Amino acid sequence: MTTGAHDDPETLGRDGLGLLLQVTTLLSADMARGLPARGLTQARASLLWILGEQGPQTQRALADELGVSARNVTGLVDALVETGFVTREAHPADGRAVLVTPTARGTSELAAMAAEYDGLAARLFGGMSPTRLAGLVEGLADVVGELHEALDVDMPFPPEPPRGDA
Repeated sequence: MTTGAHDDPETLGRDGLGLLLQVTTLLSADMARGLPARGLTQARASLLWILGEQGPQTQRALADELGVSARNVTGLVDALVETGFVTREAHPADGRAVLVTPTARGTSELAAMAAEYDGLAARLFGGMSPTRLAGLVEGLADVVGELHEALDVDMPFPPEPPRGDA
């Protein structure tokens, strides 16, 4: 892999894609190792993350947010209830609906995941100048936008950690 001012855009693009693939592989390996230790899968963590970011949700809203079927969400919620991460509670305004709500365990895990998220961000980007970091973030935002368009997919995992103010 080469990186120099004289590189042509095609070479830089291939190098950039290679680096993105490495980042994807490393982050996926980290999740594959860390989530099971918490008693979570990626799909369950995604659902829990949404609850942490947006507060209690109906299963229908969760299905829409995750881009999956209601049946799929029912299975995820069943597993999260069984393992103590969430509860199902009566919706205060709609007697037919049920709200999925994080438990104390779920809230604690969300806080731990958010702290790890922030710690990794500080480790990865803390040494970069604001100008370089801003350029990286802008470039990555462009890449994500292009991938959404090219692949016609919405990213189900929220990019920001829950902050507890939902």
